[in-house]
Amino acid sequence: MQKFKEVFMHLVFLLAAFVSIAAVALICIFLFANGVPAMKEVGFFKFMTGEVWRPGNDLYGILPFILGSIYVTAGALVIGVPIGLLTAVFLAKFCPAWLYKIIKPFINLMAGIPSVIYGFFGMCVLVPLVRQIFGVNGNTMLTASVLLGMMILPTIISVSETAIRAVPDKYYQGALALGATHERSVFRTVVPAAKSGIMAGIILGVGRAIGETMAVIMVAGNQPRVPEGLLKGVRTMTANIVIEMGYATDLHREMLVATGVVLFVFILIINLLFSILKRKTVA
Repeated sequence: MQKFKEVFMHLVFLLAAFVSIAAVALICIFLFANGVPAMKEVGFFKFMTGEVWRPGNDLYGILPFILGSIYVTAGALVIGVPIGLLTAVFLAKFCPAWLYKIIKPFINLMAGIPSVIYGFFGMCVLVPLVRQIFGVNGNTMLTASVLLGMMILPTIISVSETAIRAVPDKYYQGALALGATHERSVFRTVVPAAKSGIMAGIILGVGRAIGETMAVIMVAGNQPRVPEGLLKGVRTMTANIVIEMGYATDLHREMLVATGVVLFVFILIINLLFSILKRKTVA
């Protein structure tokens, strides 16, 4: 009977694994089957490097959206990574127990806030703030970057803190024994030892930022043109898909799916780079 239970549970786990793989495979098949032919019809080079998006004139260039996604994600990382990493180090090695019990639930709560709530916050607080400080329309690339930087904080903090806590205590104690201060022991010994886990948190943050839609739509301005600066409006690939998919037909709709293919490839490249960096770090 015990052997039967073990075999049965083995089959259940195997089936669950196959379902996960099949779901990813179906998504890939759908995207590439609908998007690649559309790219061929318009021209892959023209599609990727074109600067004009006018479906009514059969002009489908997504370079502005690619650059918009990259710039906004980069801005979010510039804001979110230092704050998230330093917060994780503080929580893991410096924070008193009583304060940790207060801060940690708020960080977990940030992770559970819906994107649209972040978007409302951006519309009501960040957009007027940017407008007041810089004297421009508040729906800018800077606003979107700041908002996304806030949204990726819980992911970076949680994963990085777990990685730092997973470092064996002998690393820290050894540094102290050699005469290093507490701060030096943490930043010169413990944090570098947790590099792989910290990179994982950053990569997850990149995935969250580049794939975010609703919050970006509400604060970025959504102007389908090549980004001209931090204080100008921008449209990302995800925003373009969501804005136009509701009324798109025929080739227009296929080109939006093709945009999804490009976004999907971007995520694959990011994960591949993380795998390479992780192997080099372990080696």
